[in-house]
Amino acid sequence: MDYYSSQITKLIEELSKLPGVGTKSAQRLAFHIISMPSEQVQHLAFAITEAKNNIRYCKECFTLTDKEICPICSSDKRNHKEIMVVENTRDLAAYEKTGRYEGVYHVLHGAISPMLGIGPNDIKLKELMQRLQGDIEEVIIATNSSLEGETTAMYISKLIKPTGIKVTRIASGVPVGGDLEYIDEVTLLRALEGRTEL
Repeated sequence: MDYYSSQITKLIEELSKLPGVGTKSAQRLAFHIISMPSEQVQHLAFAITEAKNNIRYCKECFTLTDKEICPICSSDKRNHKEIMVVENTRDLAAYEKTGRYEGVYHVLHGAISPMLGIGPNDIKLKELMQRLQGDIEEVIIATNSSLEGETTAMYISKLIKPTGIKVTRIASGVPVGGDLEYIDEVTLLRALEGRTEL
C-alpha cells in the first residue's frame, strides 16, 4: 500500500538509489525538496543536469572537471615533477584538504581486483605510464590500504622501477581496509610525510 502519491513515491525511489541514502533519508530529502521554493528546486535540478552534461576527465590527471585541464594540472604553482597516484577523485579531494601537498595527481578510477574482474587495463595505468615519459622525479602511490589498493601499489611500483623514477608509498597511519575519503586530514598528512620508497 502506498502512503504517498505516485510522484512522491517516485521521488523517494529515485533518491534512495543514491549511495548512502536509505529509505528514511530519501523520504526526508524528498519532503525537503517538495517544501523548497520552486526557484531553489529549479537551481538544484539545473545544477545536477549541468554537472552531468559538462563534467569530464582532465586530459592530464583524469580527475573530474568541467574544463579540458583541471585547476590543479593547469596551476604553475604546483610541482609537476611529483605525481600522487590515487584511486578516485574523492581521494584526491581528501589530500587537497590537508593543504600541504604541492604536486599533481593521477586518478586511476579504480584498483586492480582479480576477484571483481578488474585488471590493469581497466584502470588508468596506461595513461600514467604515458605521463612518466615527461620530466617526473617522484611517483607517490596513495592507493587505499585494502588488498586491492596494495595489489595496485605493488603493480605500479614494478612498472615504474625500471624507469629510474623514485617510487614511494604513503606511510601507515591510514588504517588497513580504510578508504581515504573518510580519514581525517591529520592522519592523511602523517601518512604523506612518512611515505617510504618501494
